[in-house]
Amino acid sequence: MRLTHFADYAVVMMTAAARREAGARLSATELADETGVPLPTAQKLMQSLSRHGLLTGQRGAGGGYALARPANEISLADIVEAVEGPIALTQCKGAEAVSDCALDAHCRVKPHMGIVGAKVRGALGAVSLMELAQ
Repeated sequence: MRLTHFADYAVVMMTAAARREAGARLSATELADETGVPLPTAQKLMQSLSRHGLLTGQRGAGGGYALARPANEISLADIVEAVEGPIALTQCKGAEAVSDCALDAHCRVKPHMGIVGAKVRGALGAVSLMELAQ
């Protein structure tokens, strides 16, 4: 399993935000400059993270984005799912559960892949943003 660039960038940006003092507002430009994430990508990711309740945005003077919850209450799984959707290791257990797998009709593992996905999500969920930011 490997994180996509978007998930990786989201983790990098969220850890940078978590290193700031609580409630500190950051712009996409500041985070892009600090992390090296291209600005258009940073903007897109911040909007997605905001839609999923991990960042809060405020417009106008003094505006920007801030963590929506304390860093110890945001997990690596939360960040990955905000960008990539639910964690699923195989297509047959994804959100749409549409599979073009040639083994689909005879697969005896498919019913158990949900267990595997839950364990992976649990492992990612056990890592807090605070731990990553230290």
